[in-house]
Amino acid sequence: HGPTERPKVQMCQSVLPCHANHQEELGAGQLLKWMDTTACLAAERHAGMACVTASMDDIQFEETVRVGQVINIKARVNRAFNTSMEVGIYVTVQEVLSGVTKRVCVAFSTFVAKPTGTHKVRKRLCQDEEMLEYSLASERRRLRLYNEEAFKNLMKDYYNLQDKGYRKPVAPVVSTELTRVESIELVLPPHANHHGNTFGGQIMAWMENVATVAASISTCRLCGYYPSLGAVDMFRFRGPSSVGDRLVFKAMVNNAFQTSVEVGVRVEAYNCEEWNEGTPRHINSASMIYYIPGCGGEKKTFPDVTYTTLDGERRFIGAVVRKRIRMARYFLYKTFSKKSVKHAEFTCVLQVGVYVHEEADKLSLKVEMKVKTTAFYAFSLLADLQLRPQWDKNYLSCEEVEKADEEETIYHIKCTTVNGSKSRDFVVLLSKRQPCKDGDPYVIALRSVTVATVPPEENSIRSEVKCAGFLVHEIGYSTCKVSYYNQVTSGVLPYVEGNIAGWSKSMEETAMSCILFLEQDLLTTQF
Repeated sequence: HGPTERPKVQMCQSVLPCHANHQEELGAGQLLKWMDTTACLAAERHAGMACVTASMDDIQFEETVRVGQVINIKARVNRAFNTSMEVGIYVTVQEVLSGVTKRVCVAFSTFVAKPTGTHKVRKRLCQDEEMLEYSLASERRRLRLYNEEAFKNLMKDYYNLQDKGYRKPVAPVVSTELTRVESIELVLPPHANHHGNTFGGQIMAWMENVATVAASISTCRLCGYYPSLGAVDMFRFRGPSSVGDRLVFKAMVNNAFQTSVEVGVRVEAYNCEEWNEGTPRHINSASMIYYIPGCGGEKKTFPDVTYTTLDGERRFIGAVVRKRIRMARYFLYKTFSKKSVKHAEFTCVLQVGVYVHEEADKLSLKVEMKVKTTAFYAFSLLADLQLRPQWDKNYLSCEEVEKADEEETIYHIKCTTVNGSKSRDFVVLLSKRQPCKDGDPYVIALRSVTVATVPPEENSIRSEVKCAGFLVHEIGYSTCKVSYYNQVTSGVLPYVEGNIAGWSKSMEETAMSCILFLEQDLLTTQF
């Protein structure tokens, strides 16, 4: 495409009763069909050849769409990778009478082109907005490629915690096995796309339908309310199906959190021969997250569920793992959910605990360390930020810029490069406070500031620390607990995203390095 051309496909649909469910709301399955169609057309317009859906990333549904409103779907290719490409999808809903427009969701689909010969697809960009999406597309692709490995690693971690306090509910309300649902569909010509394969959007719609039934079994029986689909974990097409295939959809509640339940869906395909032999092809899997809509302002929560089989245990723990992995993608994509999700998970490495907390549009990290040194010594060493490069490998250098008084100092920090990007630097104000009374912690607080004497550098990305620091609690005469907190920003994210997604232990390693530094330094100061 030429440098001034911005290929985009747009679909506009009026929501009619035939598109709605029993509550006169647009069915999520119908919306997924429209989104997949629009994205496919955008991919084919860009590539100039046939394209099929390979996957669709996490989707957060932010608005409920009702009969009489108008849906607008825009899709555009963000970046092409040899024979595949990422398509960004932006969905809004408009109230016809008032003209008010709200965002429904943002999604990213991967399409595989079917080129002839060695033909490849590429995209040329010219505007800043497009260049940003072009860069982010590479990061999203990296996360997709690591997703399966990250999931396997975290599953191992959680199984290892079985003997360290991780337990299924003591007083379960219902077994997840009771929510199993199975449905079958025969693929007919109207279900095929223009290439002759089963339309990906149709498969996603069928998956949503059977997942909703499984979610309804648990929520209607236990809570008396119909569930609402709030999010979809990644759809992944593992293989094609065609007209004449029998598609078997299997769904079951995997786990219930305070305000949501996760339902897993598996799709198996059979042709006539496979049907007779009982040898299915696994062609798709996804996890869908349902919420109970607010009723009169009253907050509804889900009762606990439990598992009774080994497969149920795998699904139960897998739901926790997927929730942690989703955090990394949510905050990298800049698609924050309007719903508040409160849940903390942890992994333990010796005397280090790493915690992740997500609420609204904030992601926070906490690292706890048990250190064999006095609280005052730990506080003194951590409060001198110029010493941090000795134990934190992400710090290239840290220089004192200005000292306001004994308790407040401004530092200029230079950090390492991540994934081939430019290095980052921070200008932060450090404030330190000693305890006012027994039992209070030592406090070290950090936040970004702007000073004229340290302007941004061309070869570095000036980034922000919004809220970070240490709390040091005295445990005994020669032992203390050091807690590190950081509210993640876009500048901090590159240094921690691997830990959130589960394929890196860098935070744990940094914490262990900090412990060794604090303990060794105490020994040297005694002589």
